[in-house]
Amino acid sequence: MNDNESKSSSSNRKRDRRKAEHAVVDVWQRELGGLSTRSFAHRQGASKDLVLRLDLYKNLEDHQGCVNTVSFNADGDLLVSGSDDRRVILWDWHTGIPKLSFHTGHTSNVFQAKILPFSDDRTILTCAADGQVRHAQILERGQVQTRLLGKHHARVHKLAIEPGSPYIFYTCGEDGMVQHFDLRTKTATKLFTCHPIGDESSYTSFVSLNAITIDPRNPNLFAVAGEDEFTRLYDIRKYKWDGSSDFGKPTDYFAPPHLAGDMDVGITGLAFSDQSELLVSYNDEFIYLFTKDMGLGPNPDNNNNNNNNKNNNNNDSMTFPSDDKVVGVGPQVYKGHRNCETVKGVNFFGPKCEYVVSGSDCGRIFMWRKEGGELIRVMEADEHVVNCVESHPHTMVLASSGIDKDIKIWTPKAVERATLPTNIEQNPVLIYIR
Repeated sequence: MNDNESKSSSSNRKRDRRKAEHAVVDVWQRELGGLSTRSFAHRQGASKDLVLRLDLYKNLEDHQGCVNTVSFNADGDLLVSGSDDRRVILWDWHTGIPKLSFHTGHTSNVFQAKILPFSDDRTILTCAADGQVRHAQILERGQVQTRLLGKHHARVHKLAIEPGSPYIFYTCGEDGMVQHFDLRTKTATKLFTCHPIGDESSYTSFVSLNAITIDPRNPNLFAVAGEDEFTRLYDIRKYKWDGSSDFGKPTDYFAPPHLAGDMDVGITGLAFSDQSELLVSYNDEFIYLFTKDMGLGPNPDNNNNNNNNKNNNNNDSMTFPSDDKVVGVGPQVYKGHRNCETVKGVNFFGPKCEYVVSGSDCGRIFMWRKEGGELIRVMEADEHVVNCVESHPHTMVLASSGIDKDIKIWTPKAVERATLPTNIEQNPVLIYIR
């Protein structure tokens, strides 16, 4: 060990010792009433120590095809999953036992399944490769009634439920369409079709969409993204329900400066944090975190043209972003995973979204500190591609799934703290088209 490594090791030991001392103080303050149970849980739940002790808790096995979606209910005691076998399963993830399994009525792969809040966990929404959006109602004695709510003209990867609403949700599809659903009226409203901006319109008439997400702090705002470089932000309050306005104009656009004008990239995953930060996962590229002030405005044409000129003049310098965060200039970047072969999600983890998590083509789960972008954990998960990594709503538990036919539950139960592997770039990548 050289001097630098020795100093680094010593520094890490001191930092760990300080964290342990702080944890003891927190316990003492909680016992004396100086720290609320909720604040204590948040402080300890966000600790790096728990992240480094995440280990495989359960394998949930009952699907007969790739598991394309996993999601916890609001209480966190149930997990819902959907698969290429066109079934949805409700799990007691603590025991690993299915509580209910049913056929959705879809004719092709189920891409997303979510439990509506305030529905007594009896209402499940699904979307799929057949373009259908369906509603499943769990009746007495475990019977399930399913019905068609609406349809896209191409595959539908994602739906987004308005936070706290048992009635309202949105869908986006590869046909570029965004639809609004209200279960009280049993109607689907086509809000708009997403179109390219600027000169890109000569290549395609619409943007195929892969992801949609709603800002939990302001449910009027939702973002969509797909087969171009931009994430588009919309405000539903600007929509005229009599159809008298053109709602297809976003209120803001987001893209890393070096990717604006890049025709070869697309976006597979989106997520909003509890602080309204926007997380964007690009295929064949990296993950980026945007704050509200990083938007390009409602008309990014000028920015796009300027970046095209820069790319033509100095292509090498604009191909990849800096490794380090530039405060106040560009988004935080997260590197190390591989997102080339499938439509992968991206997510936050921790009681206050302190971490960023993603699956990878190499079958691993990658975890970074949100602040600073430090890669702190790489977990061996699946034999094949990991597409979904979902956080528990209240505690440090993860669920993951992908090309494999099982679901994995991760809890901080390991005795030893994990270290980063030395062969992060060496796992072979198998090709799958999703």
